[in-house]
Amino acid sequence: MLQRRRRMGTIVAAAAAAIGLLAGGLALAPAANAVADGQNVPDGRYRFSAALSMPLITRPDGSTYSSACSGALIARSWVITAGHCLHDGARNRISGPPRYEVIVTVGRATLSGTGGYTRHVVEVRQSPTADVALIRLDAPVNRVTPIRLADRAPRVGEVLRLTGWGSVDAEADLSHRPDRLQTGLVAVSEFTENDVLVHGLAPLPTTSACPYDSGAPYFRERRGSVTLVSTEVTGPDCPHDQNETTARIDTIADWIRDQVR
Repeated sequence: MLQRRRRMGTIVAAAAAAIGLLAGGLALAPAANAVADGQNVPDGRYRFSAALSMPLITRPDGSTYSSACSGALIARSWVITAGHCLHDGARNRISGPPRYEVIVTVGRATLSGTGGYTRHVVEVRQSPTADVALIRLDAPVNRVTPIRLADRAPRVGEVLRLTGWGSVDAEADLSHRPDRLQTGLVAVSEFTENDVLVHGLAPLPTTSACPYDSGAPYFRERRGSVTLVSTEVTGPDCPHDQNETTARIDTIADWIRDQVR
């Protein structure tokens, strides 16, 4: 789930031109509305992108609800997502075994499609310094290449790609969650030791993460390879052209590697 909040950010002075090409020249499908003002991901692209589903969470009063998040495969048995995605019924973050069923889908571009993998989460490990969690799967994913971790700081103005399974709008309603993985481009506004602030670039300056995009990967693409730079944390209600807060990966990469060995 995505803990959306109002945040003052840098307003983009000039909108970037909408683009219709993936790295490598593969045409994207027509624009859609999730990732807000994003585009459909074709079959076979960005297969490391993970969809998390939590179909039955019980609150302390006994009532129940469902939720979802996004993430990325970083090792055969491990997915990275937002720390606040894994919690108890009172929304306290947890480590160790999950308190309810968490289903992970990876390796396909649609939730309703075939192929790819469906796994269950058996362990949660929370970062001590960032809103990041690592989740261990009940069986390895052997035919999807994990995304590698960044080892250097991002650059202001650097262009990153986002992929996510979030809602089509600011309404945190699972019925608004698209069936197909969505993508868009953002640019780095600034960064700190723990955060990377990004703003929408293409197809529109309002391309941005929405509810259920928490934990979604932001990555650089170079000559056919992809590197995880940050993961979704929070931002203003989507769609927006302000700064989105994401968790920086290169400063916790050693901790991540120690966990997933």
